[in-house]
Amino acid sequence: MTRRPWPDHLDDDLRARLEAAYGDGTRGYHDVRHLEEVLGHVEQLLAPGDPAHEAVLLAAWFHDAVYDGQGDDEERSARLAESWLAEAGVAVELREEVARLVRLTAGHRPAEDDRAGQVLCDADLAILAAEPERYASYVAGVRAEHAHVPDDAFATGRTAVLADLLEKQTLFHTPAARERWEAKARANVAREISSLAR
Repeated sequence: MTRRPWPDHLDDDLRARLEAAYGDGTRGYHDVRHLEEVLGHVEQLLAPGDPAHEAVLLAAWFHDAVYDGQGDDEERSARLAESWLAEAGVAVELREEVARLVRLTAGHRPAEDDRAGQVLCDADLAILAAEPERYASYVAGVRAEHAHVPDDAFATGRTAVLADLLEKQTLFHTPAARERWEAKARANVAREISSLAR
């Protein structure tokens, strides 16, 4: 199995519990592959020696730890982070920062001076700039996670989410992410919106 980036001082049992959460077979997109991709993007955008690295890394692990389509997944993931990290003996300041970062992934709108939040949000949204095959897999996974929603309602809701993203001045917040992913992501999202209108 791939050795995913993980703070050396934390117990491997905690990592295994998180991997099990992402490994839930009911997930279509927010699964182990998504976790690995987000962790990889964090490593691309933030050097391991950066003071914010551990908080962002842990937030990446926890950001979709709860995902069942109930509408408050990010909030419940943040609370889970607070609980499990407390059990692991993590300092309260780090626990609170991890939870704060997880909550940011609900809207992907970090403040201009929130570098840690920008990195996590950019890493989470990097899928929007994926190559065609992976983007199609992402779209299919999201649809599978909302299989209970009728097609018309799903198309309306999904279009609203995507249109909201395109209204942002930039999809990505860090200069590196904008350079690598902005143009491709906007093209992918625009194509998906067009396909939903058919």
